[in-house]
Amino acid sequence: MNKTQLSVTQVLFCLLLVFRVLLDDANAQTNDSLKQKHTKSDTIEHLPHFEISFGQSLLFISDGQLNSIQNQASVIVPTNAFLFFIEFRPEKTVKIPVFLNLPTESKQYLINGQLINKRASPTFGAGLEFNVFKKTIDTRSTLNFEIGPLASFIFNTKNDIRVVPIVAGRFRLKRGENFVMYAGCSYSFGINALGLLYGTGTIF
Repeated sequence: MNKTQLSVTQVLFCLLLVFRVLLDDANAQTNDSLKQKHTKSDTIEHLPHFEISFGQSLLFISDGQLNSIQNQASVIVPTNAFLFFIEFRPEKTVKIPVFLNLPTESKQYLINGQLINKRASPTFGAGLEFNVFKKTIDTRSTLNFEIGPLASFIFNTKNDIRVVPIVAGRFRLKRGENFVMYAGCSYSFGINALGLLYGTGTIF
């Protein structure tokens, strides 16, 4: 009888030990899960909201479009311009870019051997960009390629606004927490113009 009581006691003791181990393990997993959620929420709270960049853009218009541009209300596109670029949601897959081109020189046309200068007006636009790929170069540097459709609003000499669809893409090199450099190109379907863009920026 004593042996039977002793074996039951031992079994109960073993069951208590197993229950204690399982309880401790469950508590540990719960704490780890809470820590991960807390870390994830902190990361989300500290994600940057936008990028501000300053650069330059160069626009090349095909020869076949010069006469049509001259005849169609003299639409003016800046050849060389300062580029002010803001991108919202810079660390997301889908981004929202907004840009402004401020011309630094007049638009020049070579017609019948004569160089004609005309006022170059600012252009602004917005659209969507998609992060195609992201490659880690080292512990502090990453390279992204972004591309997407945009709409550009071009002012002409008659103070009218013309909407031109654009496809633009850029390579963006991020160094450290917030410094970025980029270079890319764009194509304007409405005027068959190819543009080059480059600059540096900061992520906030």
